[in-house]
Amino acid sequence: MSKRDYYEILGVDRNADEKEIKRAFRKLAMKYHPDRNPGDKEAEQKFKEINEAYEVLSDKEKRAMYDKFGHAGVNGNAQGGFGGGFNGGFSGFGGFEDIFGDIFDMFGGGFSSSRKRNRPQKGRDIKTHVRLTFEEAAFGVDKEIEIYRYEQCKTCGGTGAKPGTSSKTCPKCNGTGEIRFSQRTPFGQFVNVKTCDMCHGEGKVIEKPCTDCNGQGKVRRKRKINVKIPGGVDEGSVITLRGEGEPGVNGGPRGDLYIVVDVIPHQIFKRDGYDVICEIPITFVQAALGDEIIVPTLDGRVKYKIPEGTQSGTVFRLKGKGVQILNGYGRGDQYVKVIVEVPKKLNEKQKQLLRKFAEEMGEDVHEQRKTFFDKVKDVFGI
Repeated sequence: MSKRDYYEILGVDRNADEKEIKRAFRKLAMKYHPDRNPGDKEAEQKFKEINEAYEVLSDKEKRAMYDKFGHAGVNGNAQGGFGGGFNGGFSGFGGFEDIFGDIFDMFGGGFSSSRKRNRPQKGRDIKTHVRLTFEEAAFGVDKEIEIYRYEQCKTCGGTGAKPGTSSKTCPKCNGTGEIRFSQRTPFGQFVNVKTCDMCHGEGKVIEKPCTDCNGQGKVRRKRKINVKIPGGVDEGSVITLRGEGEPGVNGGPRGDLYIVVDVIPHQIFKRDGYDVICEIPITFVQAALGDEIIVPTLDGRVKYKIPEGTQSGTVFRLKGKGVQILNGYGRGDQYVKVIVEVPKKLNEKQKQLLRKFAEEMGEDVHEQRKTFFDKVKDVFGI
């Protein structure tokens, strides 16, 4: 029976580069691996074909010979490693170690999972929120927050065993936390390692668990923690308290507590960085004649004198009246935007006074409207 084309087996073009060939091989090898298809002779045969094709096409010299002479150019080379196993490894197959590492991991062939499990590990981090007023965020505040976290069980001291008893070496893995077993594949015999399902990799079992923590060695409790929130924090700021998270594993350090700041919007003030912005309404008379107005600030009310002829939308700065600079010195500024309010309801006497005022100013009460429409005509030609 004639052999199939190696490029056809891997499903790649004859001009495919090394990366494309490797990618195609990886995908097919994992699909037809014997461990995923136990007892499937057809899958086993395809797996052999895939590896044979890859061994040739992944080697520049063999690929060149194959491209030039076909199967005859690699006769005796392509099949050399499939008859009786690999004699101890993949040394004759460049790149196989990297590719099959993924396959071995998929089928439980990793050798470090239990060791990683038994190493000291940092405890889980906790995330919570704290709600602040605008002023609290600006100047800082001491807050008491409540969190739920796991802590060491006081009854068993964190062992998980009932007081007066202790854990014992796991009889299934003899304390290693791992179960090793041999597996024969078309590539030879491999030793696979899996986490022990009796002790879950701990290497020990608890025959009489603590009744308070059910053998976990830790219990979930509510805790109140005092936290000093610095001035200058803003919406979304995160305050980190090291070591206030959940307990570590196997002697590892505690996790951390992350506190996310939520700021309640203010009725008057808005924030821009460390600056504060607010709008103050003034009357037409105040704007025209000038006046001393009362301005609200984060420190309380202050007096500010506006000059005569102030236009609506004019912005004044109050230096140092803004938000405290986070982890620094000084404060931002406050910007006050004055808005001239036009009276909506006038009686006839008030209207007459305004008309008289306009006459004194040499204005026609309809002058602005005419000027505006004149501009419209100039722009649009109507």
